[in-house]
Amino acid sequence: MLEEKVLNTINKYNMINNGDKVVIGVSGGPDSMTLLNILNNLKEKLNIEIYVAHINHMIRKEADEETKFVQEFCNKIGVKFYLKKIDVESEAKKLKIGTEEAGRNIRYEFFNEVLDKVKGNKIATAHNSNDNAETVLMNIIRGTSVSGLKGIEKVRENKYIRPIIECNRSEIEEYCKEQRLDPKYDKTNLENIYTRNKIRNLLIPFIEKEFNPNIIEGINRLSNIAYEEEEYINKIVKKEFKRLLICVNKDEKECKNEIILNMKEFNLLDNVIKSKLVLYTISKVAGSATGIEKVHVDDIIKLCKNNIGNKFLIPKKGIKVYVKKGKIFFIA
Repeated sequence: MLEEKVLNTINKYNMINNGDKVVIGVSGGPDSMTLLNILNNLKEKLNIEIYVAHINHMIRKEADEETKFVQEFCNKIGVKFYLKKIDVESEAKKLKIGTEEAGRNIRYEFFNEVLDKVKGNKIATAHNSNDNAETVLMNIIRGTSVSGLKGIEKVRENKYIRPIIECNRSEIEEYCKEQRLDPKYDKTNLENIYTRNKIRNLLIPFIEKEFNPNIIEGINRLSNIAYEEEEYINKIVKKEFKRLLICVNKDEKECKNEIILNMKEFNLLDNVIKSKLVLYTISKVAGSATGIEKVHVDDIIKLCKNNIGNKFLIPKKGIKVYVKKGKIFFIA
């Protein structure tokens, strides 16, 4: 049973706890309808409340029909439904970013709005094992670090959860038939315009035919190994961060908008730990390390190694890193 498999995933990664309020992103497609139906069936066992957040992107003519479908399904099962209707293509042009990026940003902003409204603590999205394999391949093609091999994080910030991440697309479609969910299909997923669609519709079928029919399983094994190793390294990085921290505050050993590390001890670390520690520290001081690339990290490591005068770097707008008297200062 797919529901049992999802329950095992939830328990394995501690995604949901007793009393959680979970906002589910539901488009009306097979993945999100499966996620909604399963969490609705498990809500008493898990002792949780669930809510649905649906975005009408106003891109396809079927969008209003899909909104109506999701709303009616929620009414039928007694789940509160929240809707946001927005012209994503116009927003993308206004912000001068891609439609995919704009859509993703709008979705997560809305999910968080709903989360605040219902005083919830978890956001569930319907990423599956095929999505994860596609993400890993996309990261490899773009040139990734080991972190990129993890693919889609199963749990992020103890808030974003992916309960069907270990279910594959064929299992999900079979579940939809069994449960008579009659999901709506986004025809644009068949258009090979975007990189993900090309990987899904062209690259993976080619690899399955010519090299490995179980490529999805193989990539997900790689993803799980990378996840486990990354978790282990992150524990070491957090330990080293505490050891090297100089700046003292009342509750935590940190200053507001400023973190100071012991440069001598930093320079004695292995490069892989140094790199992770730089990213972790920037994330702590600035709230995120998004936009910090390998070249920035390498420059910071080199700056610390050379330690000539009061040198500084600005790896990203709003973040300054400099060395002085045996200390590394990270300021945001």
